[in-house]
Amino acid sequence: MNCDQAEPLIAAYADGELDALRRLFVEKHLRTCARCAEQHAELLGLRRRLRAEAPYFAAPSALTERVRAMVASTPAARPARASRVPERGRWLSAALPQRWQWVSGGALGGCAATVLAFVVGTAVIDWQASHDMVAQAVSRHVQATLGDRLVAVVSSDQHTVKPWLSARLDYSPPVHDLAGDGFPLLGGRLDTLGGRKVATLVYGYRKHTIDVFVQPDAFHMPASNELRGFNVAHQRAAGWDWLAVSDAEPQVLETCLDKLIRAATAQ
Repeated sequence: MNCDQAEPLIAAYADGELDALRRLFVEKHLRTCARCAEQHAELLGLRRRLRAEAPYFAAPSALTERVRAMVASTPAARPARASRVPERGRWLSAALPQRWQWVSGGALGGCAATVLAFVVGTAVIDWQASHDMVAQAVSRHVQATLGDRLVAVVSSDQHTVKPWLSARLDYSPPVHDLAGDGFPLLGGRLDTLGGRKVATLVYGYRKHTIDVFVQPDAFHMPASNELRGFNVAHQRAAGWDWLAVSDAEPQVLETCLDKLIRAATAQ
């Protein structure tokens, strides 16, 4: 068996879907071909990664529908014609009359299943990461409020809050007092999101407080969300990622971020 014959079978071999004879041919080839052996090892590594990193929990309904639609729209593979079997492979075709039908159907189906598993696993991981970031942001806001550490540097002066934050971070966040728009600056503090220290600007709105996490990197999360009675708004604009958390209404958070982004853009 050469590489052209073995490569379409490697995915099915890795999944344990070959019969005894084909498994024997592939195993023999892998012992002598470093390239195919490397491809086989990569498939096994991918499977281990999916098992280790993809959490086992109920998928969101939207993801379930997407997967079902993908499966429903995938056309059935057509068996290849026997006349297309290469001359040098006719000896194997005689012993395995369904070989080429299997290659066009089973092997490609095995590859498709592997790719589908990777797509689903990646989508689930991305969804979980976004959900975790929302949970982290809400948790930081609640902990700071209940722990009486909502504001570390108390000031409505942006020229006081900005230097305090800049001295403790590897970036200098934009800070603006929005008292004229109904969002007075109360101060700021440091927090940790996604394993990184971030600037947290604290604003007031009537009887509510709004935490605005600001960093240059992307938070990778939806534009808006809600968790345990707290609303979360997210925007990326003016070269910054803005993440607002509060028990105020979602529209209030969006307005606050719009004002901050307009001020940062005009700076």
